[in-house]
This record gives sequence, C-alpha cells and structure tokens, in this order.
Amino acid sequence: MTPLRIANAPVNFGVYRPADLRADAGDLLAGLAGAGYAGLDAGPPGLFPPALLKRHGLLLAGGWIDLDADLDRDDHGRSALDAALDAFAALPADDPRFAPRPTLGPPPDPPRFARPGTPAVPPAGDWPRLRERVRRAAARCRARGLEPVLHHHLGTGIETEAEIDRALEETDVSLCLDTGHLLLAGGDPVAALRKYAGRVRQIHVKDASRDACARVRASGGDLWAAIRAPVFPRLGEGDLDLAAFAAALRGSGYTGWLVVEQDAVAPDPSAALADQRHNLARLGAALAAASAVRPAPADLATGEDR
Repeated sequence: MTPLRIANAPVNFGVYRPADLRADAGDLLAGLAGAGYAGLDAGPPGLFPPALLKRHGLLLAGGWIDLDADLDRDDHGRSALDAALDAFAALPADDPRFAPRPTLGPPPDPPRFARPGTPAVPPAGDWPRLRERVRRAAARCRARGLEPVLHHHLGTGIETEAEIDRALEETDVSLCLDTGHLLLAGGDPVAALRKYAGRVRQIHVKDASRDACARVRASGGDLWAAIRAPVFPRLGEGDLDLAAFAAALRGSGYTGWLVVEQDAVAPDPSAALADQRHNLARLGAALAAASAVRPAPADLATGEDR
C-alpha cells in the first residue's frame, strides 16, 4: 500500500471564497479526477459538498480554518469551525493515515502582509493570544476525532522557521509544511522536512520564486500582488529543489497527503487545469525517481490501493 496520495486545492483556481469559482464545480472536480488526483482540499465552506466529491471519486485531504476568532467568546467563529468539522466528518477516510486534516491558519499580520517575505522582520502579532487560539481550535478538532495541523504562512505571525519552532515548542499541534511559503520566508524545505519529520502530518507542495517576491516588495506590492505576480509558479519553474525534496520524503517516514498548491488570482480555469496536470506529472516523476512510491504515476496519484 502506497504511503502517499496526491491532492489538489481550490486556491490553484483562484478560489478563496465561493464567489471566486469561475468554472462549474462538477466540471472542475471531473477535470482533477481525470488528471489523476486522489483528493482535494475543501476550500471555502460549502464550495464542494461531500456528495459532490464522492460522485467524482475524490477524497478530502483537509481544509483551511482561520484562527481569527476567539472560540471562547465568538459564537460565529465557533459555529464556522464546527461547520467545517461537520464537512470533514461527512467524508471519513478509508485509511486513517489519509484522514482529512483541519488546517489551522494564523490570522494576517498587516505589516507582514504589506511586505511579503521581508527578511529579518521582528516577531509579529500577539503570540500568547495566537498560541491559545491554536490550542483551543486543536482541542475542538480532536473532540471530533480529527487531528489538526498548523499552517505557517506568509503575512502572518507564524512565518519564519524560528516562529515555527516556537509554535511547535509551545503547543502539541502537528505541522502542515508548505514548501513555497517556507522558501519565501527564507527557509529550506528539504532541511525543514528533516528537522520537523516527527511533527509533519500534512504537506503542501508548492514552488516559489524568491526573485519575483523581491521584485514585488521593491515595487510596494503586498501579498495579493505577490500571488498575482506570480511568486508561486508551476512545479519545476521556481526555487524549490523538487528532486531533493522528494528524496528527503523517502527518508523522512512521512505518510499521508501531498497537496499540490500553486496559489493564483482569477486564472483562466482551463489554463489552471493544464497547470495542475503539469504539476502532478512533475511531482509524480520526482517521487518515482526518488523511489518514494511505486513508479506508476497513475497509481501514486489516484491511490489505487484504496
């Protein structure tokens, strides 16, 4: 049984809110399933109902959950989290190693959002408050039988490797390692995978261009401008050493989802789908070359061991 499955994500199609979807939801899912993806991140609440994912043979890899709300005081935030967990629970995994991961996302930090990937910025935000939100959200996820992961992200208070270290030291939550966001925050995804191997329970595989990000900063652009630039190109076209990362995966003992991401703003749906076919082919080839999974790209992508 292969220990890895590959999923896609709505952000690859510029979908951050349901209104951002520029293609028919069923057509998009059919295209991703036909390309060979085994699963999908949930995207905005209600975007892809469980029944629709099931119809297209796609599993749920996880989904973003904002940590903006104080769960002890904010009824709306608590309800939003519970609604997301309801959707995850409605698509139980066929194998616990591939259970959907609630992906806890730190709230934006305005100075960092305004200058994405700025080197040597001071610690951002109110860390004690953020730490408690991580702990409370994680407890609520676990009460539903779901193991959350914490996503470090540009433009937030958990961006750099030092901040990831602190978050892992002061909480017991697992990590969603995002190769693109770490690259642009000055980190090394290969070294980070080795360093955090015991805590990584989700991986977002994303390429990134540091030069493009530096140009955006120099022009005064914020994180949205960086995504439009784009600072996240197709796999193999940025600074991510995909071959080395695939080899590190082989030695890390990681088992679970690899979620392919290429954050975009309002791309043409057909061009975005072509990019995702390219990304799957590049990742599949890298994994096969590293002998991390059996070498048939269709098998490793679709999870035919299901």
